[in-house]
Amino acid sequence: MKTLIQGGTLVNEGKLYDGSIVVENGKIQQIISGRHTPEASCDEVIDASGCFVLPGIIDDHVHFREPGLTEKADIDSESRAAAAGGVTTYFDMPNTVPQTTTLEALEEKFDLASRKSHVNYSFFFGATNDNVDMFPHLDKQRIPGIKLFMGSSTGNMLVDRREALDKIFASAELPIMTHCEDTDIINRNMAKAKERYGDDPAVIHHPEIRSAEACYESTRLAVELAKKHHARLHVAHLTTAKELELIDLSASITAEATVSHLYFCDRDYNALGTRIKCNPAIKSEHDREALRQAINDGRISVIGTDHAPHLLSQKEGGCSKAASGMPMIQFSLVTMLELVDQGILTIERLVELMCHNPARLFGVEKRGFLREGYQADIVIVRPNKGWTVTKEVIQSKCGWSPMEGHMYLWRIERTLCNGHTVYHQGHVDTSYIGEPVCFSVQR
Repeated sequence: MKTLIQGGTLVNEGKLYDGSIVVENGKIQQIISGRHTPEASCDEVIDASGCFVLPGIIDDHVHFREPGLTEKADIDSESRAAAAGGVTTYFDMPNTVPQTTTLEALEEKFDLASRKSHVNYSFFFGATNDNVDMFPHLDKQRIPGIKLFMGSSTGNMLVDRREALDKIFASAELPIMTHCEDTDIINRNMAKAKERYGDDPAVIHHPEIRSAEACYESTRLAVELAKKHHARLHVAHLTTAKELELIDLSASITAEATVSHLYFCDRDYNALGTRIKCNPAIKSEHDREALRQAINDGRISVIGTDHAPHLLSQKEGGCSKAASGMPMIQFSLVTMLELVDQGILTIERLVELMCHNPARLFGVEKRGFLREGYQADIVIVRPNKGWTVTKEVIQSKCGWSPMEGHMYLWRIERTLCNGHTVYHQGHVDTSYIGEPVCFSVQR
């Protein structure tokens, strides 16, 4: 089948230009600059007039909860949300049940996705205190890297023994993606907060408990270990101005910021409460502004979501009782486009951070760019088309979003995954199954 996408403004590799794309057999066959279109007949013509045409978003950080936690979410529901949000590729995290810390558990996830995922997929392998011996057996062409929880978080996957950390950083040939929060500092802060505010401190105290100091000290240790062992370190969901001082691209140390930490700040707890409770915590306006500067100056390389659904009943309570995490993948691109409208970044930079850089950093083959011969992972977005988030549009299984009631001025018009229209006009084609991502051996 041959498809022509015409009339739109292409955004790719730092440029905006009028152009058309010919898609055939799942790949981008031809890119034509200008308003003229090919004379050859096509089976389908997609009119992108008034729209921007981007590479499909690559989200390097999601929690789709399957297997074992499927009351919250599953691969089917969350990949639908991804498609509706213009995300054509995701990398899922290992804190499921069972944890993705054995080769058998990793294979189970790939098998589930091959039957249930409506966009492209891969899975991080989880490091523990004692599974380093499995690293040589990992297929480097199938997975993006190794996830390491260096601080207290959901899923009881904390690696806190210095000997184990040294082995992980010394042995990993793949990128190591770290969750960095110092557990001892958090525990001390929680004890003080409970003394002052009671057994379940209000959520406004979350950034005091999971503090900037807790993040900095853990990230400092990760950077120290990466430099000592010449490992490739990617710090997940960096949240503080101070941590940015540690990022050293020359030493293969990169960082991710999430949409939530770029959009919200601690003032938003008053209105949204535990709906924006996540780990690491949403922090100060100063920290948010530092992150926004860093996505433009290169210290932040990638924007992900840390998409982490919970049932609303699990979000009840405060710092002790309410679950941490929020569903954001369906609204990540339109939220960042809102920041484009606010002048926080350009749409060209957005594409670098959400498409090109994830592909480069993890060595994704033939995705993340609008290039001839690449897979036709494409999202078409329309500006100045206001709409409001309601429960009815939410695809995530948990059925809620911190963005409910919010009005967006950008709309996801269409999402193509491997040349197939997987989302259009509010409808996800659930008959379509995405592909496993292939990674370059040399990355």
